[in-house]
Amino acid sequence: MGKSGPFLRSLLARRARASKEDPARLPERMGTASLPRPAGKLVWLHAASVGEAQSALILLDALLERDPSLHVLVTTGTVNSATHMARRLPARAMHQFVPMDHPQWVAAFLDHWRPDRVLWMESELWPNMLAAIKSHNIPAVLINARLSARSVKRWRLVRKTIADLLSTFTIILAQTEDDAANFRALGAARVVVTDNIKYAAAPLPLDDAALPALFAAIGARPIWVYASTHDGEEDLACRLHTRLSKTLPDLLTIIVPRHPERRAAIVETCARHNLPAALRSTGALPTNQDAVYIADTMGELGLFYRIAPLACIGRSFSNDGGGGHNPIEAAQLGCAVIHGPHIQNLAALFDEMNAAGAALRLRDEADFEAQLTRLLTNSFACDELRDRGAAFVMAKAQILDRVMSSLAPVMAAA
Repeated sequence: MGKSGPFLRSLLARRARASKEDPARLPERMGTASLPRPAGKLVWLHAASVGEAQSALILLDALLERDPSLHVLVTTGTVNSATHMARRLPARAMHQFVPMDHPQWVAAFLDHWRPDRVLWMESELWPNMLAAIKSHNIPAVLINARLSARSVKRWRLVRKTIADLLSTFTIILAQTEDDAANFRALGAARVVVTDNIKYAAAPLPLDDAALPALFAAIGARPIWVYASTHDGEEDLACRLHTRLSKTLPDLLTIIVPRHPERRAAIVETCARHNLPAALRSTGALPTNQDAVYIADTMGELGLFYRIAPLACIGRSFSNDGGGGHNPIEAAQLGCAVIHGPHIQNLAALFDEMNAAGAALRLRDEADFEAQLTRLLTNSFACDELRDRGAAFVMAKAQILDRVMSSLAPVMAAA
């Protein structure tokens, strides 16, 4: 097992107790499959968490559509991503948790699944996994790849090691020209810019049958959505609601937390601000007495993008330093997009949307209040922002074709 085995087992057990792992599926994290390998061609598509999983689904659908004989194994590393996949995986696709980066667990995983191709959609480079893929001579592609200048500076100290890891990939599909240049600086031989595959995503799924009840409950009230919120942003939403309600007394603020398990803390935050709140997970709809509606369910963000004219993208004002979440999803479903200053994880995407007038950057809390007031009281301004967002999304519709074209030579012999 090696020295790291007991430590990793202990780590998995602790994570399971903290609900960060699925206890019933811990063997998968140690390389033991819970499903048989299907006969025939198998592509392994790995995505780290929910964000990457959503992008992976775009690619997955295209792969299966173009090759009716293909099966795809999708792996992820988080419980939420597994839940997301369970709802979305089509026929000929199956999900497993990715094994932790222990040599024996990696070997067991590869020996069972024997993938013909590997498509890797994660920024982390796992040394044991990539070395094993390379030693098995499995063609691999790094997709939707990002690499910051800060990472390049850090990795230059071990450039030879990083170059060896990157040599596992037949080709690297980078999101931007800057990303491509950074990969080349670390020794990557073949890098192509295909843009961010998130641009090519189908709209988030939504239950159309749930719309009438929500529309009826909300009525003519002005509403806005704070989407995929993190710690600190619910408190900000409550402060804004309290001030805006002086001008818009029937305002409804909808909070969709990124992690629904934080619901108790969010309810407490609303109570501290004396704002009545309803929890969607209880089956409740917002009443006229509710100031805040907490959508603490998984997979319903699309529903709230559809009913609201305006959304602020979460983790752009959060206490953890921010980073942002995908704004395309809101624009696709007709929401005007606003966001805070801390969107470094998707900076290129937000910058491009801002330059096109398809999103609006908020400098600080005061600017947030001013712009939220303007957009909620001026339907022309809000509609203009929505329309520019829709136009931006339409202009990005060809990205998937570029990705598939770049993959074609690698996939041809699979």
